Amino acid sequence: MLIVKVKICGITNYDDAAAAMDMGADLLGFNFYPKSPRFVTGEKAGDIVNELPAFIDTAGIFVNASIDQIRETMDLCPLNWIQLHGDETPEFCRSLTSHNVKTMKAVRVRDQADIERADIFFTDAVLLDAFHPDKYGGTGATFDWSVVGHSTKRIFLAGGINPDNAAAAVELGVYGIDVCSGIEAEPGKKDHKKMKKLFDNIRHLRG
Repeated sequence: MLIVKVKICGITNYDDAAAAMDMGADLLGFNFYPKSPRFVTGEKAGDIVNELPAFIDTAGIFVNASIDQIRETMDLCPLNWIQLHGDETPEFCRSLTSHNVKTMKAVRVRDQADIERADIFFTDAVLLDAFHPDKYGGTGATFDWSVVGHSTKRIFLAGGINPDNAAAAVELGVYGIDVCSGIEAEPGKKDHKKMKKLFDNIRHLRG
């Protein structure tokens, strides 16, 4: 049985990163979009990752960044995943396959058609998030999860996942869940009690 991965996103400090790792996170997400309230520099993220006591997968979130900007960030912070959360084209996503890193494309979902559209992206996974006309994720809103099964890709499910609905998200059988605002005390700062409750609530589903 595939154990659903847990990605804790919006990490901005060492304490949150270490706590997430200790509680069972598989990936830590760092947001390199300057307009995000969870923005960190590549240097800051690199410092956090290099201080962690053990290896953990890392994901870098980019919104309409250039290849050069992504490369410069990767030079400062070791990344296993590149998460493209803007208006990137399938061709742009494909161009990253030579960079020795996994890729995921975020798709903002309104209905099943948006999930079917995700199949055009040549990436290792897609991240399904709630649609917002003005924001590239991080809204804390959910979408209708009943349409999730229609993608042929490995899916990270995002958007409004919190301690109370995390088990339902995991039970969908997706590749991973992406958790951010649902376990925050404020943007960029995790509430460790909420984070622990989330992991406690899904432990029985992860083997």
